[in-house]
Amino acid sequence: MTLLLRAPLTFRVNRTIWTRVRSRTWWEEVVMGSWGDAEWVENFRSTACEIFRETCQVICEVLLKEVIQFPTQRNMQSIVDGFRVKWGFPQVGGAIDGTHIPILAPELNPSDYFNRKGFYSIILQAISDDNYCFTNVCVGWAGSVHDARVFSNSGIFRKLQQNNLFPNTTENISGVDVPLVLLGDPANPLLPNLMKPFSDNGRLTPEQNQYSKRLSSARIVIENAFGRAKGRWRCLLKRNDCNLDIIPTIISACCILHNLCEFHRNPFNDRWLEGIDDFEGPNEHGNVPDDITGTIIRQAILEHFQNE
Repeated sequence: MTLLLRAPLTFRVNRTIWTRVRSRTWWEEVVMGSWGDAEWVENFRSTACEIFRETCQVICEVLLKEVIQFPTQRNMQSIVDGFRVKWGFPQVGGAIDGTHIPILAPELNPSDYFNRKGFYSIILQAISDDNYCFTNVCVGWAGSVHDARVFSNSGIFRKLQQNNLFPNTTENISGVDVPLVLLGDPANPLLPNLMKPFSDNGRLTPEQNQYSKRLSSARIVIENAFGRAKGRWRCLLKRNDCNLDIIPTIISACCILHNLCEFHRNPFNDRWLEGIDDFEGPNEHGNVPDDITGTIIRQAILEHFQNE
């Protein structure tokens, strides 16, 4: 007995935006027939810009506090373990840095926004965990402002001064009770909860060089976080021509969306990093003096690396 197999039927679905037939009279007779350039800009471009602005505002209003938040004590331990396993640096709760977001020269006080790299910008300061997720962002300072001033005027600095940024979790390292710390660069002050490299004056010891290299290899996670955010959201990489008043909101919205992508482990194409050089170059020292307790803690970590 022979069975005849009928090939499966295929149907082409006509996809359309509208469920019902729409009249083309208004489009053909009014829009195409009588509108000039001014009407097009007023009715379409301005509408698209307003939708974009409102979308960014809603993303920030609804999701900012939920998606970008400093870790709780339970989550903090996971971050500390991550920095220890990946880079061998103990007691790290995050890495902090700043990056410049290119903008169009503002009409008012444009020189305030002209940075040391030679373009107009707004500064994004952020803290990253060990998985490229932002746990804190500070957006809006003009590009000419020194990184140290941005940091010293941020909420993070105030919390560090008040000793209430991290849980009171210490580890005895080289005979010193070492608290949880952020990893910063030379522009940051040396504080009990903020470690930075030794200043390279040409006379560093091998141990000091080793410490600085270990710190820099761990702190690069924040630079990589900036790179991944700019790779996904190119408006952070190219010059943003929007009005200055909305740019901080756009930047914050991109940081939120970046975190959501990282939370859900969305694929990241390394080719998106082409053309991104987020190394800002060495920063000059800030005007906040190094803390004596911070110096003792840094020395304890240095000796820990020596004795490994």
